[in-house]
Amino acid sequence: MASIVEISSEKCTGCGVCVIKCPTQAVALVDGKAVIVRSKACNYCTECETLCDFGAIRCPFEIILVEPEVGK
Repeated sequence: MASIVEISSEKCTGCGVCVIKCPTQAVALVDGKAVIVRSKACNYCTECETLCDFGAIRCPFEIILVEPEVGK
């Protein structure tokens, strides 16, 4: 399964902040660059995108929360 999270190897500096802060350990440094190594573990929280000061990580999706219908 491919990850929806996009990481630009050109923009990534390998600082490791996304690796340290990822709550599911889906991100790792490979050859000095951030990579989604466990795509099934990713819960699409967007923490990595928010924390990346270099704009290397994009989460090009929208999360929509829907309230369950009462009585169903």
